[in-house]
Amino acid sequence: MRVRQLVPLGLCSTGLALAQLLDTSNGIAAVAGTSSGNATTLGNHYNCWAIRANDGVFDLTRSDRLPVTSPKTAVVEPSRAALVIVDMQNFFLHPALSPAATKGGGRRCCRRLDNFDLLTIPPALLSGFASHDDPATTFGTDMGLVPGTNVQAGKKLMRGSWNARPWGELYDLQVEGVKNGTDLYFHKNRLSGLWGAQTPLGLYLQENEITTLFFGGVNADQCVWGIFLDAYYKGFDVVYVEDISATTSPDYATQMVMYNADSDGFLANSSMILDAIA
Repeated sequence: MRVRQLVPLGLCSTGLALAQLLDTSNGIAAVAGTSSGNATTLGNHYNCWAIRANDGVFDLTRSDRLPVTSPKTAVVEPSRAALVIVDMQNFFLHPALSPAATKGGGRRCCRRLDNFDLLTIPPALLSGFASHDDPATTFGTDMGLVPGTNVQAGKKLMRGSWNARPWGELYDLQVEGVKNGTDLYFHKNRLSGLWGAQTPLGLYLQENEITTLFFGGVNADQCVWGIFLDAYYKGFDVVYVEDISATTSPDYATQMVMYNADSDGFLANSSMILDAIA
């Protein structure tokens, strides 16, 4: 499977004159991009990718419009990128609550509901989180004790409940990250944290001009895939990080995600990211 590597690259250049940028009647180049011997530009001055001709590397920095971080020049500009970790909660990962779960910082997006959310969740989603479509087992219902422990699981995926907290050491890392300002935490009330017109995560990304999103978490073919697609539909550059994503679904579900993620955006491994920011 083809992996588009994230490697150092020079500045992106649209090759468009200012008149072309402001007057779209001059031709499709002002909207869709240009092609030359050195690089192809997809998009316009305000939102473009540059694809280098000699090796096919994608430059997502949009460097003509905003400067890159000094002294680095990279394909992905760190100040306009975010790692989004989806769910990773006790409900999905604790062995007593999800025996089939695969053990697995950044912007973390978790399904943690409040009472108002319960009024607006559609029946299809209520059914998906209920046992045999029993309303007494879906969101907001008391899960009782965690099997084999004296821990109260709390109300299913509700804010403040133990089952909705990040799993294991991730909870301590989340508390530390939020305290230090290195991590941010966003609630969601659907599989995707970017569904609909606007969400808390979407507003943060918009206000901070973040354009490139790396995704990991659980389940790869459900919540991670859902937010990946919504981000793609909303115009973000999307990168699926395969070694920090997992699912309890059959292997073909993961194959589907990786095949389509490579088509809609990019595939990456965490080692690429760590090496790039080291």
